[in-house]
Amino acid sequence: MEQNNGQEEVVAVRKNGDGSIVEFKLSSGNVVDYLTAQSMVRNNEINNLQLFRGRDHEEHLRSVPDGRTDNNLDSLPTF
Repeated sequence: MEQNNGQEEVVAVRKNGDGSIVEFKLSSGNVVDYLTAQSMVRNNEINNLQLFRGRDHEEHLRSVPDGRTDNNLDSLPTF
């Protein structure tokens, strides 16, 4: 499932007790924490994710808007 351009895909997420995503499982099988995933997005290592600055002025991750809901982070399986 890894892309030809070398980018990984997020295939599953782990949430904390509050329902916030704290880890990502990648197409390579690697599991990375939220800060590592942010760094990977900055380096174009993860496909279909983007950084945005929230109302709290912090950087957050989200799926690239494409009109689909099945590939949104909250719709992915958990692990």
